[in-house]
Amino acid sequence: MLAYSSGEVVDVALAIFLILVGAGIAWVSLELGATLQRLSAFIKGTQEEVLPVINKVGTTVDHVNAQMEKLDQITDSAVDAADSADTAVRAVSFAVTRPIQKVTGLAAGVSHGVADLKTRRSWRSAVDAGKAAAAEREQELEEELREADRA
Repeated sequence: MLAYSSGEVVDVALAIFLILVGAGIAWVSLELGATLQRLSAFIKGTQEEVLPVINKVGTTVDHVNAQMEKLDQITDSAVDAADSADTAVRAVSFAVTRPIQKVTGLAAGVSHGVADLKTRRSWRSAVDAGKAAAAEREQELEEELREADRA
C-alpha cells in the first residue's frame, strides 16, 4: 500500500477543498451573471415601455394646464359678470329705493296728517304731524334697508 504522510493527506484535502470552493465560486458567478443579464434585459424593457408613457403623461399634463388656464379665464369672466350684475342691481336698487322711501313717507305723512286734522282741527298742526311722520317713516325704511343689506 501506499503510505501517505499526514501532511500529504492535508495537502490533498486542501486541494480538493480549494477545487470545490473554486467550482462553487464559478457556479455562483455564472448564476449571478445570468441574473444580472435578466435584470439588464428587464431594465431595458422597462425603459422602452416607461419612457413613452412618461412622455405621454408630460403631454397630458401640458394639455391639462392649458385647459386649466382656459378655465381660469372663464372663472374670471364669470366673476366679472357677477360683479357687473351686482353693480347693476345695486344701481337699480338705489335708483328705486329713494322714490319708494319718498312715497312711503308721503303715505305715512298724509295718513298721520289727516288723522291729526280730524282730531285737532288745525291745518298747521296736521301739516307738522304729517311732515314728522313722513320723515320718521323714511328713516325707518332706510334703517330696514341697511339691515337687509347686512344680512
